[in-house]
Amino acid sequence: MTMDSLLQIIGDIEETAWSWLGIWVVIGVGIYMTVRTGVVQLRHLPAMFAAIVEKARRDETGRTKSLSAFQAFTITASARVGTGNIAGVAGAIALGGPGAIFWMWVMAVLNSAASFVESTLAQLYKTRRFDTFKGGPAYYIQRGLGSRSAGIVFAVIFIFCFALSFTSLQANTVVDAVTGAADAVGVADTTMLSWILAVVLTVLTGLIVVAGLRSVARVAQNVVPLMASLYIILGLVVIIMNIEELPRVVGQILGDAFDFRAAAGGAFGAMIMAGVQRGMFSNEAGMGSVPNVAATADVSHPAKQGLVQTLGVYLDTIIICSVTAFIILFTFEDPVGADANLGVELTQGALEANLGMFGAIALAVIITLVAFTSILGNYSYGEANILFISSKENVRKAFAVVLTGVVFLGSIISVDLAWAIAGVTMVIIALFNLVVICLLGSKAFRLLKHFDAQRKQGLDPVFVDEDMPDLENVECWSREDVSDYLQQRESPTAPRAE
Repeated sequence: MTMDSLLQIIGDIEETAWSWLGIWVVIGVGIYMTVRTGVVQLRHLPAMFAAIVEKARRDETGRTKSLSAFQAFTITASARVGTGNIAGVAGAIALGGPGAIFWMWVMAVLNSAASFVESTLAQLYKTRRFDTFKGGPAYYIQRGLGSRSAGIVFAVIFIFCFALSFTSLQANTVVDAVTGAADAVGVADTTMLSWILAVVLTVLTGLIVVAGLRSVARVAQNVVPLMASLYIILGLVVIIMNIEELPRVVGQILGDAFDFRAAAGGAFGAMIMAGVQRGMFSNEAGMGSVPNVAATADVSHPAKQGLVQTLGVYLDTIIICSVTAFIILFTFEDPVGADANLGVELTQGALEANLGMFGAIALAVIITLVAFTSILGNYSYGEANILFISSKENVRKAFAVVLTGVVFLGSIISVDLAWAIAGVTMVIIALFNLVVICLLGSKAFRLLKHFDAQRKQGLDPVFVDEDMPDLENVECWSREDVSDYLQQRESPTAPRAE
């Protein structure tokens, strides 16, 4: 069997899984979670911004007891905001037309309710390890459903997909972006540059990930806001330069989204498929990745980090993905039919058309930041699952070393097969996690009601496990564990919910 035929078989399996099962499960769970949470993703927008700035508690030495809500947010954003926001959106437009962007927005809003549920569950069932909390789907599968073996199966698949395959892909993207920019400015031979980049990227990754999650958090909280700001500014410049095209672009997005005449030829279904699939791959809502880091935040109520991670879906899809869409659509009137696998080149071509050589170089810098922080985010995801399998520190460090080696290999080899396999495993992970959060969803809905009830009393919500004594295997929410929050709330100077 040739490599091309193997890639074709794997691609067909992925397409079939999404077409016949994945797409309907994603849509159905999104609607179900939205209804059961009372549209939490819209009615609690102010609470999301309040929760994200809440500071983590400190111990007697002045060290935070775990990561803050904002640090956990930036780590998940570093993994979410990857090349999918640039290449994936361009691919969605090429496959499904401008209307695919509208359906990406719709599914982002719907699936953000699933993001709330999975991150709230991760907080509920988190566990303490050294100086941080740990949690995620593997943990709430074991503690909520009572099956450690199922948790291990999820952890193994997840490590292979996110921590290894996607890390290789992101490393390869960094090298491609920088060497592509070098080609654009006239560098004849980029072979040596590729090897230098591979070594530098490997060393930087190793220095950060071997030190652990707190080290990743320090980098993420500084780089992610810069990365997002640079890309948003580029998008605004392109929009301003082509502001007269605004009516056409808005008309294309909305007109194509509701062009039901295309349904007869199958184009309407292809458009929705492209929007839903590429959107979920980008924002990861409900996929089981974000909860691995959401569990690390030190917050007073599980629902708070659920709200923070819901905000992350909006940052990823409503803002960052929209920037890519506008850059392309403001530049090219008809990008439909372009090669969906050349998404980065399509975005780069749009920036070059508007900003010349500066656009190509700026995008290379942004992609480098995006891909590098995604590597760190994927490490954080993988760390939580490695520690679920074995809590030994030597095992965690061995995983960090292996991931660093994957960064080097991904920088210098073709990763077509890794991408194809990762695509299939992502479908498996998504379906696995979506079924689990439906089974455990009632617990997240109860926590949301508990959160809402305290806010109605004018209180800053605090959860204590004795409030819901029927919940089993809850480790980190005793009265002693949250005593600092209770004391702060009872103080006359304690902040009150708005």
